[in-house]
Amino acid sequence: MTTHTPLLGKPVSRVDGPLKVTGQAKYAGEFQAPGLTYGVVVSSTVARGRIKKLETREALQVPGVLHVFTHENRPKLPWFDKSYRDEDSPAGSPFRPLYDDEILYSGQPIALVVAETFEAARYAASLIRAEYSVKKHETDLRAQRGKARAPKMGKGGFEPPPKPRGHADKALAQSEVRIDVEYETPVEHHNPMEMHAATVVYEDDGTLTIYDKTQGVQNSLKYLSKVFNLAEGEARVRSPFVGGAFGSALRPQYQLFLAVMASRELKRSVRVVMTRQQMFTFGHRPATLQRLALGASADGTLQALIHEAISETSRFEDYAEIIVNWSGLLYQCDNVRLDYKVASLDHYTPLDMRAPGAAWGVYALECAMDELAYAAGVDPLALRLKNYAERDQNADKPFSSKELRACYHQGAERFGWGRRVATPRSMRDGKQLIGWGMATGVWEAMQQPASAKALLSIDGKLTVSSATSDIGTGTYTVMTQIAAETLGLPMEDVTFKLGDSSLPPAPLEGGSWTVASVGTAVKEVCEKVREQLFKLARKVRGSPLAKSELEEVFFAGGQIRLKADPTKAVSLLEAMRHGEVLSIEEQTMALPNLSEQQKYTRAAHSAVFAEVKVDEDLGIIQVTRVVTAVAGGRIMNPKTARSQVLGGVVWGIGMALEEESVVDTALGRFINHNLGEYHVPVNADVRDIEVLFVDEDDTVVNPLGAKGLGEIGIVGVAAAISNAIFHATGKRVRSLPVTLDKVLGGH
Repeated sequence: MTTHTPLLGKPVSRVDGPLKVTGQAKYAGEFQAPGLTYGVVVSSTVARGRIKKLETREALQVPGVLHVFTHENRPKLPWFDKSYRDEDSPAGSPFRPLYDDEILYSGQPIALVVAETFEAARYAASLIRAEYSVKKHETDLRAQRGKARAPKMGKGGFEPPPKPRGHADKALAQSEVRIDVEYETPVEHHNPMEMHAATVVYEDDGTLTIYDKTQGVQNSLKYLSKVFNLAEGEARVRSPFVGGAFGSALRPQYQLFLAVMASRELKRSVRVVMTRQQMFTFGHRPATLQRLALGASADGTLQALIHEAISETSRFEDYAEIIVNWSGLLYQCDNVRLDYKVASLDHYTPLDMRAPGAAWGVYALECAMDELAYAAGVDPLALRLKNYAERDQNADKPFSSKELRACYHQGAERFGWGRRVATPRSMRDGKQLIGWGMATGVWEAMQQPASAKALLSIDGKLTVSSATSDIGTGTYTVMTQIAAETLGLPMEDVTFKLGDSSLPPAPLEGGSWTVASVGTAVKEVCEKVREQLFKLARKVRGSPLAKSELEEVFFAGGQIRLKADPTKAVSLLEAMRHGEVLSIEEQTMALPNLSEQQKYTRAAHSAVFAEVKVDEDLGIIQVTRVVTAVAGGRIMNPKTARSQVLGGVVWGIGMALEEESVVDTALGRFINHNLGEYHVPVNADVRDIEVLFVDEDDTVVNPLGAKGLGEIGIVGVAAAISNAIFHATGKRVRSLPVTLDKVLGGH
């Protein structure tokens, strides 16, 4: 018989939507406190050297200024004697604001002015004068490529390239069809709408309530506890809403340290908000230089694959990304050599940015596959199907699930790929050259340990909590759906709490693992509540469930019903009243089933098809259509899922055509450090985008069967657009972004 209508898989609107559209959702820089003071950061103007003199007298004379913190007067802290690495730190020694007089990169914070008003602090900050002893800096990756080296291990998520298989160089030399090219990608900055901010509320008892822009409140608290030697209970970090992050808030940024330092020293509440310009002074997607060499037989069968990448890191940490490994995973090839190196520059350490490693590495691979398709005279889609990998040769493991072939077929059919005329410059609309391109996307499907607590009251209201974050992905909504469905409650009777360090432990919100990790914990803890309720329901006098087992019932409409006869039921209220229970509380730690998961390679896949129109005379490029077909396991909420993929596609358009942090190598500084000159797609740049979700059943990745969608949406998009531009114009541009000057110049 019919049980009940499930909530999971339904396009439910965001439960936090009304708070956001009415302005009731508060972000880190919006919380108030009595006597709140304001801090403004002063940034260095040189890229390398030492501070000879820091003149602060004029700033201190401004009415309302309370203090100017510098390396000369900052408090002594245990942290300054031994480096503490947070959960997302790479190998090396993390940057410590105001540590000493050494300048490590342009834009480094050199002072913090704290005043009674923001205006006074900002004006006083403008009066501070610094004199430097300048050293020669290096901020040009090409100039440093000869000094590139293997990265030091230390970053939790980095996997070095697998050992070579076969004899790639020999096979390349013997291949009938060969390409050997280099691709260049620029620095990108995250630039979420909400700037990084920290509001530290100094409580009457000396404890701190800290509102921070972060993707991990507990990571921020652990960091602060180590830095300031805080005892348990001395501080609490909250982050109920985050206005975008894309990885920029995985690590505690310097505004958090400075605000807490000032608050503890002044015994006042302090707010520090970065300016948009200062958003370019910490973390970024690193620039890369990538060599792709592919060899194939005359029919396009891959015989050799070589992928070598050089990326940048800072001088004080070794940041590393998984850039080349995807090339040994995506296609069947027995002769593969992968190599990855880093070059140290006088920039701040790069930082994970949506689909780190894959965004750049798969771009280069998929453009190279397109070049190989033309060289072999094979349709680009047919080439990928010919070399389809049924097994992960990197790890010699099967995939837990892989519906990429269905992504290719469904995406191609919806896009109309079969109508494509193969010859470049053969499709046009008046003076507009039309190009069609495609590419593959891939991203890991991961699960991390996570905890959740559930409290069911006798009034039928359920509160579930976990110290995860919602960076705009829909975490509030999907967790509410999971909890409500598990206990058969209406969503309006369920509240999900997050963004508070006092809640049960959760991993950083990154890597597209939140639903898989925290969602599994929510499901498990609600199942524990189910068990308690069922035991109580069986004991109700005259209970129709007395002789049944848990697997013989279902929860719906606030009742526990028999599957065989849903008219026979016990309400949750009745069960709790009879058991004289006012509430049921459970907590759980959900752990990945590593013994099973490690037998497989777990990944989400996509196929991206793009149409561009290029003005034949002016070189102006428009992305007029994108169809992306995604195999992302079980889709929890098609509405929020589609939004995630749409956002990734829009960003992919920006990667392909617009985004680039331009370095003035003479100054060692990013010079387009504002949203007027750092270009991102706007409404006029975004046309038709269609998202298809391919059915995929995976019982290995996690109990929910869900794969992350935050990152897969961006991977492959820039390559599909770049390939479409070649099809339209016949000009191959191998550096991003593809701007009109490159198209007209034929670089």
